[in-house]
Amino acid sequence: METSRTHSSESMSKDLSELLKEATKEVHEQAENTPFMKNFQKGQVSLNEFKLVTASLYFIYSALEEEIERNKDNPVYAPVYFPAELHRKAALEADLKYFYGSNWREVIPCPEATQKYVERLHYVGKNHPELLVAHAYTRYLGDLSGGQVLKKIAQKALQLPSTGEGLAFFTFDGVSNATKFKQLYRSRMNALEMDLATKKRVLEEAKKAFLLNIQVFEALQELVSKGQENGHPVKPKAELRSRNLNKSYEHGPMPGKESEKSNRKHTAMTPLVRWILALSFLATTVAVGLFAM
Repeated sequence: METSRTHSSESMSKDLSELLKEATKEVHEQAENTPFMKNFQKGQVSLNEFKLVTASLYFIYSALEEEIERNKDNPVYAPVYFPAELHRKAALEADLKYFYGSNWREVIPCPEATQKYVERLHYVGKNHPELLVAHAYTRYLGDLSGGQVLKKIAQKALQLPSTGEGLAFFTFDGVSNATKFKQLYRSRMNALEMDLATKKRVLEEAKKAFLLNIQVFEALQELVSKGQENGHPVKPKAELRSRNLNKSYEHGPMPGKESEKSNRKHTAMTPLVRWILALSFLATTVAVGLFAM
């Protein structure tokens, strides 16, 4: 018993970034094997699927960054507070306006699985802020790892404008050198003061973050399979209370410019390019950056 306890203690003496990589290996593999991920790997990616993922990411990052702002001065998170370099909400708003039009807030879908992720982020931020680092690290460093390469691939494969519209999410203007920044981020995170019990809880929370991502992609796959890009989406409760429900997003985007964008003809991608796009996009959104560093 004592030997086992000693081994566990020695294991936990590793840097938090390494512990996270090891602890989430199995659930990461599960994320890679979701039907949604497999479809992307087969090259079955469309503009609508891209838009669906972008919409879910908006709700997720809105919640994450609200809780980060709440805890930006808390010593359990403050060392890894990099809003200018990492925050994605504003970029996602720009992308959604491009894809859905000026009324994007009324038409974007928020499946129940996405809402569940949002609720977990708010719960953690309000009640257990020491666990917030698991969600931030899992999301941001994964996004940063695939950003620039993915932007170029998606731009070509989905025929998005060369000026970058629709791809702001993958553009980190505040990070001049991704490799050096990730090293800085990991060093700051590894320096966070945590006892053994807290480290274990952070690792469990990181695994939960992967599972929440899996559930989001399963829900999006269901929407795609039913052809319901805007079919009866569920909005976060706070937004439901503040919005007139009679102006429902059930009716889809406004006609005109958005309709023209949605019906834009996309040239066929080569199997290799589509496979790379699929793998890169899902890798980014389920934080494969943990394993690419």
